[in-house]
Amino acid sequence: MAIHVNRRKFIASLSGATAAWPLAARVQQPTMPVVGFLTSATLSGYAPFAAAFRQGLSETGFVEGQNVAIEYRSAEGQNDRLPALAAELVRPQVTVIAAAGTPSALAAKAATKRIPIVFSTATDPVAIGLVASLNRPGGNITGVTNLGTELVQKQLEMLQRLVPTATIMAVLINPTSPSLTESTAKDAQAAARKLGVQLHLLHASTASDLDGVFATMVQLRVAAFVVGPDAFFFSRRDQIAELATRYAMPAIYYVREFAAAGGLMSYGVSVADGYRVAGVYVGRILRGATERLASPGVDEVRASHQPKDCQDTRPRRATRTIRRCRRANRVTMLFAASAHDR
Repeated sequence: MAIHVNRRKFIASLSGATAAWPLAARVQQPTMPVVGFLTSATLSGYAPFAAAFRQGLSETGFVEGQNVAIEYRSAEGQNDRLPALAAELVRPQVTVIAAAGTPSALAAKAATKRIPIVFSTATDPVAIGLVASLNRPGGNITGVTNLGTELVQKQLEMLQRLVPTATIMAVLINPTSPSLTESTAKDAQAAARKLGVQLHLLHASTASDLDGVFATMVQLRVAAFVVGPDAFFFSRRDQIAELATRYAMPAIYYVREFAAAGGLMSYGVSVADGYRVAGVYVGRILRGATERLASPGVDEVRASHQPKDCQDTRPRRATRTIRRCRRANRVTMLFAASAHDR
């Protein structure tokens, strides 16, 4: 069900970026490319998705510690820290930023218009302004969406079938992720009206909030609840599943990892596979970057079939050389497309 933003058109949109980059920045690129992995969740809680991301990288020939380095930045469940963490990745100029989740993607996009960003999100990237369109993302950002927020209607329907006597239900959302919250709340309320059930939107953004949420559900006589898609909830899946068992509260979750942690049931796509695909995207961008770094001389976009007079590698002439040779050499992309994309 994952929707993949068109890779070829994204890569093509960056084709002129090399000429625009300062020459000094290109010279100072490390021999081993660096990926910045940005997430709002705890790294330990997000470990399965990070592992899936690394698997995608390995499928394109990149293995952490061997030919690629990964700088991890985690907001530890505090989304207000994401802008500063994104800036930390931009300052040393990582090769690519992998933004895990919607809040991370928005923070990365605000931090740079130059460094490529590959996101993985549960909502419509066009609706929240990440990309211009799925077919033509534009700018320096692309990625994968599983549209998990749009599944809440089906989740409520399945929950009602499981607990047919339930007339009061709840949806758990994170108020510090407004883009996810708004989409989830809107679809959940529409579904509740259709199903004829009373719906409560309950907020939680810290571990201590979760204890209070379950106490509130008891007071409101909630018969069953849905956990909305959010990186914080995923990182606290063990706690949520344990609380649901303690309070004997039927619940449905958006990924199978909650059920594996002891939750009742899940309905959704494989989020881990989305991260694997994001890793593949990053690997393809890195492939172009490493090819550029491996080329001799300072003029990183030089191709072997260029005319001899276009192979001047002196720093002072690099920009002029690029302009003069652009017609002779069409392979001037900073991030080369794979054979599959051509």
